[in-house]
Amino acid sequence: MPYFDAASAAPLHPVARQALLASLDEGWADPARLYREGRRARLLLDAAREAAAEAVGCRADELVFTPSGTRAVHAGVSGALAGRRRAGNRLVVSAVEHSSVLHAAEVHAAAGGTVAEVPVDRSGAVDAGAFAAALGEGTALACLQSANHEVGTAQPVAEVAEACRGVGVPLLVDAAQSLGWGPVEGGWSLLAASAHKWGGPAGVGLLAVRKGVRFAPQGPSDERESGRAPGFENLPAIVAAAASLRAVRAEAEAEGARLRELVDRIRARVPELVPDVEVVGDPVRRLPHLVTFSCLYVDGETLLHELDREGFSVSSGSSCTSSTLTPSHVLRAMGVLSEGNVRVSLPAGTSAEDVDRFLDVLPGVVAGVRERLGVPGAAASAAGSGAVTASGAVAGGVPAGDALVVDALGRRCPIPVIELAKVIGGVPVGGTVRVLADDEAARLDIPAWCDMRGQEYLGEEPSARGGVAYLVRRTA
Repeated sequence: MPYFDAASAAPLHPVARQALLASLDEGWADPARLYREGRRARLLLDAAREAAAEAVGCRADELVFTPSGTRAVHAGVSGALAGRRRAGNRLVVSAVEHSSVLHAAEVHAAAGGTVAEVPVDRSGAVDAGAFAAALGEGTALACLQSANHEVGTAQPVAEVAEACRGVGVPLLVDAAQSLGWGPVEGGWSLLAASAHKWGGPAGVGLLAVRKGVRFAPQGPSDERESGRAPGFENLPAIVAAAASLRAVRAEAEAEGARLRELVDRIRARVPELVPDVEVVGDPVRRLPHLVTFSCLYVDGETLLHELDREGFSVSSGSSCTSSTLTPSHVLRAMGVLSEGNVRVSLPAGTSAEDVDRFLDVLPGVVAGVRERLGVPGAAASAAGSGAVTASGAVAGGVPAGDALVVDALGRRCPIPVIELAKVIGGVPVGGTVRVLADDEAARLDIPAWCDMRGQEYLGEEPSARGGVAYLVRRTA
């Protein structure tokens, strides 16, 4: 069964498995003890730290191991902010950071700090100049991921790091998605990563803090890991994480080039095979193994279940697959279509045959979901929906009264867009449709539908009946 969700967790690398099993026998003792077993464990821990530091591009005494990548981020953010409290309490982040960074920012704001969020373009990238402009007086810390976890877009870390250095602000880089593919370029100050993203075991993160960065660990601490990650080290997992990082780095150039070709095939073929698809993320400046696309008129949860039935494990940032019923903050920040969202992230060793079979299966799966949802054909007209009421006549291409109303209140994505598609063909050119919806995804999906269909999105306004009214003018 092809597993296409390496961005969530990569399969355990064979080297990690070997190292884990070996260190279970050799590395079970306390590395802080001076007897034989403790000294042996200490040698394993020191060797793992040296290997990880070499891969990161820092000194061994600048790197500590943490119980997870999330813990590394939280420790890095809180420690850097506390260490620079005299400089100010302003935290600058991008709008598409991993939730671990945004949750840390929420805690900082709740404690009275200030958080500035730098927007991104439709590819998911920040503008280095805009990020630099956000580094105002009183900025204690800036955070920028090396590459996005949902759409794969690489960020201009080196340029942002240079801007941060120019004003004396440390930059924390979340390198969870990219570290297995290569070191993070530029003069970053702190770096966090997670082993299960590159094929190491879960439960191991790393945090690097450059010498000279003011850092004050928060919360109870002890003598382990420089006081930055208290508690007994999971030495077998740490050894396996470091060994697998070295192994994937040795394979990264060749495997990255091979997977990039497979992803390029998906990026090119999906829009040809499936109508009404938006491929999102930067097509060039991106991770080699990841591609994300969104399908109009598709329930994301059903789509993922159907692909699973066909033997493909993929993930999604669609609100249709989440318990919160809101689209992912990444897609929202990018302003792209969220419904029917599919993230394909290929693990090392993925075959071209598996990718070709995915491309063979996808069109039928999407068509089947659309058929069950009653998606109109290309020649759909306005004759058809019980959710539509005419609250004003339309004459001569210009609304004579209120717009045609589509009542999609209480209905989840992609139903509001489907109902809009059903009626737009019956509205004269120049006429308008008002879509009433209380699903947060409609705020992204209706404007995206207009872009894809050549219609004019007029904006939104409060609705007396609840939810929001989204206004669309027919232009074609």
